[in-house]
Amino acid sequence: MTPSHPDGGQVAASTEGATPRVLVILGHPRVDSFCGALAGAYEAGARSAGFEVERLDLANLAFDPHVWLPSPRDQALEPDLARAQALIRWADHLVFVYPAWWGTLPALLKGFLDRVLTPGFAFATDEEDPATWTKLLKGRSAHLLVTMDTPSWVYRLIYRQPGHQAMRRATLGFCGVAPTFISTFAPVKPATAEARTRWLEQVRLEATRLPGRLRRHRLRARAGAWLRLLRLQFYPMAWVAYTIGALAGSRHGGAFSTRTYWLGYLCLFLMEALTVVSNEWFDQGTDRLNRHAGPFNGGSRVLADGELGPSSVRRAMAGLALALGTGLAALGAALAPAGRPGLAAMIALAVLAVGYTVPPLRLVYRGLGELDVGLTHSFAAIFVGGLLQSGLWRDPFPWLVGLPLFLATLSAITLSALPDHEADGAVAKRTLAVLLGRRGAAWAALGFAVAAAACGVLWQQWGLFGGASGVAIFLAVPHALLLVRAILRYLRRGAPCERIDGIMALALTYLLWFGIIPLAHLS
Repeated sequence: MTPSHPDGGQVAASTEGATPRVLVILGHPRVDSFCGALAGAYEAGARSAGFEVERLDLANLAFDPHVWLPSPRDQALEPDLARAQALIRWADHLVFVYPAWWGTLPALLKGFLDRVLTPGFAFATDEEDPATWTKLLKGRSAHLLVTMDTPSWVYRLIYRQPGHQAMRRATLGFCGVAPTFISTFAPVKPATAEARTRWLEQVRLEATRLPGRLRRHRLRARAGAWLRLLRLQFYPMAWVAYTIGALAGSRHGGAFSTRTYWLGYLCLFLMEALTVVSNEWFDQGTDRLNRHAGPFNGGSRVLADGELGPSSVRRAMAGLALALGTGLAALGAALAPAGRPGLAAMIALAVLAVGYTVPPLRLVYRGLGELDVGLTHSFAAIFVGGLLQSGLWRDPFPWLVGLPLFLATLSAITLSALPDHEADGAVAKRTLAVLLGRRGAAWAALGFAVAAAACGVLWQQWGLFGGASGVAIFLAVPHALLLVRAILRYLRRGAPCERIDGIMALALTYLLWFGIIPLAHLS
C-alpha cells in the first residue's frame, strides 16, 4: 500500500490506468525566471488533467550541493533532501525544468542530483563487479523542459546535446527512469512575448498529453521487446545456407521450384523463431545469473528483465509451434513424391534446432550445443535446401561446401559462450566453455577459425569455389588473422569472464565469407 502523501517515503511504481503522480522540479536558481513560468504551466496543466502534483523549487531548499565524503550515501541528508527523496519515491513522473548553461545543467541542479541520487536509493552496485548495477528507480518516467539561448539546431547538430544526453542516459537512465521526454525552448533571450506565451501553452498541453504519450511508449517498448526476443540478426546465415543448397540442388539434377523454395524457407524461419523463443524460456535460469550478457550472448533478456511476461512467451512458443506444423503440412502437400525426403529432412532439422534447449533433447545441457548450432546452420540447412529441389540425398556437394561454414560457425558459437561461462556452469549447462574452461574453449575457437580458412582456400584450389567469386576466399585469410590475434589477446589477459563484443563481431562477420562466396558462385 502506498502512502497518500509523499512524505511517507515508500517506493511507489506507476500502475497503468492509475492517476499519475507528478513531481515538478525547478532547477533554476531564480524562481521568478521563465523556467519558473514553465514549471508553473506544467503544474497547472497536470492539475487540470486530474493528476496528483507536488513541486520542488531547488532555490528554496537548504542543502550543501557538495559531496564531501567518499560516497554520497555516507553524507547525512538535510531535511529538505530527505523530503526530496521521499517525493521521488512517491512520484510516477518526474519533470525537470532548468536552463542549459554552458551546454549542460546549472550548478544548483547538478549539486542536487549529486546529493539525492545516492547508492541504495537510486541504484545499487555489485561489490564484486563494479560494472554491474541495479536500477532502483524503475517504473518512473521523466520530462525535461530545457531553455537555452543557443538555437536548438546548433545544440543538437554541433554540440551533440551534452546536457540532454547526460540527463536522459547517464543520470536518469542509469537509475532506471525511462522514458525521458525532452522539450527544448530556444533561443529564449530574443523570444517575443507571443513566442513565450505559445511555449507556456505548449507546456500546459504537454502535461495533459502525458497518459497518451506513455501508452504509445509502452506499445513501442513492447513491440521492441518482441523484436529483441526473436533475435532476427541471427537469421540471415541460415537463409544463406538454405539458399546455397536450393541453388545447388536445382543444378545437380533438379528443377528450381520457387513455390517449394519459399515454403521451405517459411518453415526454416518459423523453426529458427521457435528455437530462439524456446531458448529464452528454458534459459531463464542462466540469463538471470548472467552478469555479462551482450548483443551476441546471454539471450535477449526480455524475460530476465521483465519486459515480457512468462505467459506471453509461452503463448508465442505455442503459436510458433502451431505455425511450423502448418507450414510443414503445406510444404508436404506441395511436394512431388520425389521431394518427400526433403520434408523428412526438414522435420529432422526442426527437431535438432529446437532440441538445443528444449526437453527431452536439451543438447546444450549434454555437451552437444555447439555441434548442434554448427550443424543446423551449415550442413543441415544446405542439405535440406538441396533435397527439397532435387530429391537427391547422395549429392556430396552440401557436405563439402558446408564444411568451412560449419567450422566458422562452430568458432563463433564457442566464443559466444565465454561471457556466459559462470552463469552456464551454475545451472549445469554443458557448453564447451564449461567443459574445457574459458582458455580451452578460446583455443578451440581459434583452431576452428584457422581450419575454416584453410578449408576455404583448399576448396577454391579444387574448384568448389570457382570463378571470380571463389578468389574472394583469399580475403578471408586476413580476416582470420585478425580474429586469431583478437583471441590471442584475450588469452594473454587470462581469458576473463567478460563481454567480448569486439571478438564476437569479428567472428560473426568472418563466417559470412563461407556463405556469401558459394552463394555468389551459384547465383
